[in-house]
Amino acid sequence: MSNSTLENAVVRLLRERPFYGHFILNLRREQRQLDGKGAGITVRDGIPVLAIDPVTFTALATIQQRALLEHLVKHLLHLHPLRRKGRNNHDWDVACDLAINPGIADLPDDALLPEYYGAENDLAAEEYYNQLVPPFDTGNLDGSGYGEADLSERGAAGEGRGTDSEVTLDSHALWGDADSTPLALAEETVRAITRDSLRGSDGETPVELRQVIEVLLHPSPLPWRQILRQFAATAGRTGRRSSWLREHRRFEHTTPGIRKRRRLNILVGIDVSDSTNSIELREAFAMELLHIARGRDASITVLYANSRIQQIACFNKAPDIMERHDGGGFTDLRPVFDYAKTMHPPPAAVIYITDGIGPTPDRMEFPTLWVLTAAGEKPAPWGVELRMEI
Repeated sequence: MSNSTLENAVVRLLRERPFYGHFILNLRREQRQLDGKGAGITVRDGIPVLAIDPVTFTALATIQQRALLEHLVKHLLHLHPLRRKGRNNHDWDVACDLAINPGIADLPDDALLPEYYGAENDLAAEEYYNQLVPPFDTGNLDGSGYGEADLSERGAAGEGRGTDSEVTLDSHALWGDADSTPLALAEETVRAITRDSLRGSDGETPVELRQVIEVLLHPSPLPWRQILRQFAATAGRTGRRSSWLREHRRFEHTTPGIRKRRRLNILVGIDVSDSTNSIELREAFAMELLHIARGRDASITVLYANSRIQQIACFNKAPDIMERHDGGGFTDLRPVFDYAKTMHPPPAAVIYITDGIGPTPDRMEFPTLWVLTAAGEKPAPWGVELRMEI
């Protein structure tokens, strides 16, 4: 499949269902085989990823391509891949499809619907899951916890059926990738994508999504310190771990090899314009960076910048090195990212505290966390948005 197949499907979405189209445009996209499914969605290292199976997706009718993309957007808005931990995988996968399929037009004939299970529409995935899994019988978390053979005709559990490739509309095999991303961080990422999608669609919210979007955009106050630490933790892991993919130098095939893990290398940009000239905000931010440095084998480079880089500071675990540097005037957010490209080794992530007003690069390969002031605006469509309420 050329990229044009997906691009054409997204263009149709932008025309017919603009919110969904803009949401898809905000996702990282990749092509891979998905065991007979046209597409799948997950969150990998804090970044939402849309996977497309070239052959299978192209074979779908255009109306079914649209239905599948809407289905994937709903999964992500509900954070279904992140909420599967500790549950029976098969039954959670089924429950999530039951929660979102009603209301999607032009679904394939074998798409799962609540009526096939004698259940009502508009329940949460957890409610369907509780109906599928008998009380006190969790069983094997990789198989099916539901044993009603009369449901097997529609692809439900029973007769030994227990893999997501047999029942769900999209591939849920990717959902395991989301286990390494904290739920709060994923929620903040999806929240930022939702805001961008609403802006792109002139604030038009699909009727069937109004409730979930309202809850997503107006949550209880976020623990921004926790989100900051989770983002840093997701950016890289340190130390060593065993790996059978690498042969042990001394014991050859009888012992797994050792794969080194790099030190966590983070680049921090601090906007020194007047709008971020808050002692309380900068001190709180600095204390959290020091907490990250003390708790990890981390190297943190801090750039104080407005229209250019004013000062550079580096620290590992030493306290009291962070200092306040005042600036003012015009802000250009690009120099910090230009500096990131010159670093060796490259940073695992860029964290930028700013009001968001200023030009940015068109795209960025480094995971980026925009730490915005209370009245700030996310300056680019890429990156994760976090707002500091100090």
